[in-house]
Amino acid sequence: MQARMNVAKAASDAYKALRTLEDHLASSPLPKSTQHLVKLRVSQINGCAFCVSLHSREARAEGETEERIWSVATWREAPFYTDEERAALALAEAATRIADNPAGVPDDVWNDAADHYDEETLAALVMTIASINALNRIGVTVRKPAAA
Repeated sequence: MQARMNVAKAASDAYKALRTLEDHLASSPLPKSTQHLVKLRVSQINGCAFCVSLHSREARAEGETEERIWSVATWREAPFYTDEERAALALAEAATRIADNPAGVPDDVWNDAADHYDEETLAALVMTIASINALNRIGVTVRKPAAA
């Protein structure tokens, strides 16, 4: 598959702004492992092959286990995740599938995340979810292929 266009080139300033956000989030208090799991799970939901490939490789390179990478799609049933990671994944799924719930993100999902993360870390989680959703939508729209 070939990409329909190179958004990073055609809208370079806008794309740089997204990269700046990603750079900021990389230095946030949200654990790197949680960032990888959230980005991978959201990318799976959105069907972004490029991002699934990228975030799987990045997670592996930073020491994430194959088992946790492979089973993130079944995180509710898999025993490999902490309560904090489960709260982050639940929030990521709810925010990504926001149109599926007339109430938006349910209070119980939000409250569980808020119980596990302080305000700064929770804000970083919300921004991570928003950022990967934006990048997924770009990747899917332009059919950005997964790296070989």
